[in-house]
Amino acid sequence: MSSVRPNLQAVAFIANAPGDLVCSTGFNVVQPVAHKLLPKFAYYSLLADGARQYFEATAKGVGYPAVDDKDFQCFIVSLPPLPEQQRIAAYLDASCAAIDAAVAAKCRQFETLNALRKSIIQRAVTRGIFEGVGLEPTGNAWMAQVPSGWKLVCLKRIAAIQGGLTLGKQYEGPLIERPYLRVGNVQDGYLDLNDVSVIELPASVTSGVELRAGDVLMTEGGDLDKLGRGHVWNGEIPGCLHQNHIFAVRCFPHKLKPMFLAYLTASGYGRDYFEATGKKTTNLASTNATKVGEFPIPLPCLAEQEAICSYLKKNLGEVKRIVTGIETQIATLTAYRKSLIHECFTGQRRITDADLNRVQAHG
Repeated sequence: MSSVRPNLQAVAFIANAPGDLVCSTGFNVVQPVAHKLLPKFAYYSLLADGARQYFEATAKGVGYPAVDDKDFQCFIVSLPPLPEQQRIAAYLDASCAAIDAAVAAKCRQFETLNALRKSIIQRAVTRGIFEGVGLEPTGNAWMAQVPSGWKLVCLKRIAAIQGGLTLGKQYEGPLIERPYLRVGNVQDGYLDLNDVSVIELPASVTSGVELRAGDVLMTEGGDLDKLGRGHVWNGEIPGCLHQNHIFAVRCFPHKLKPMFLAYLTASGYGRDYFEATGKKTTNLASTNATKVGEFPIPLPCLAEQEAICSYLKKNLGEVKRIVTGIETQIATLTAYRKSLIHECFTGQRRITDADLNRVQAHG
């Protein structure tokens, strides 16, 4: 099966499909003529760069570009003799399986590093970074103990929580244009500022929804695991506003460091709080200003908060360096898989029995 939406280039090979299997109109079903085209060879043909380029060139429509049946059927497939088709398909089966196994192993490394990252953050923001510090009871169900000298304080006591701009209002009088952040701009651990919207509104309205450097952006709704996760705004866009589905938490400078709060929202403790208190629907969840304000903050003094943030920046930077290296390796493997298919279907790489035996032996 091949998707008629070429940008997705979703191609699946189904072996031994049951007779009553059906699919949506979003796919074309390719059933090769037995004595001319082998099914697995057809599958790899549709994965090759030539197929993607052809389908993107012939797709019609803007919002939902699709390839119609006539254009799909006009796609030209190079047809070597059946024995060579068999060798190419078998060679790619073995080669791609090895590449896919390597990528899967790299992804498992991601999971291990993510768990390590979470444990480093959790330990630092809930128990500190100094050895031999005792624990004191808090009487709070969310965090029963904190290190000696720390307090457990609701966020609303040490920060102001600013709501955002409600879209769709009609304004009268002179208007000015200002950029504003949407939920989609606040990602997991970073800001995506490649596509920032603008809005026209009176100057008098902007003051209550303008971001300041040091604000911690927290999302009101979305996927459960991202609910309430904070990211520090460093004034990347002057005069930027924010949508009402984003809270701007403005820490009191003499009480709470913005980066400490951001790390706390990313910790297992923070995730547990927002996932437990969030309002859940089938696929999404949401929180509100009251729940954000009631978030119990394990609070050391400012000097210790600063030390914890420096410690996490250093240690998480090393984890990030390793992650970046793995991402590069995965990108290299993915590109090699793609080029291998391309070379086999353009004749740049001719597969011999020796080539096939070699890759199958290493598999």
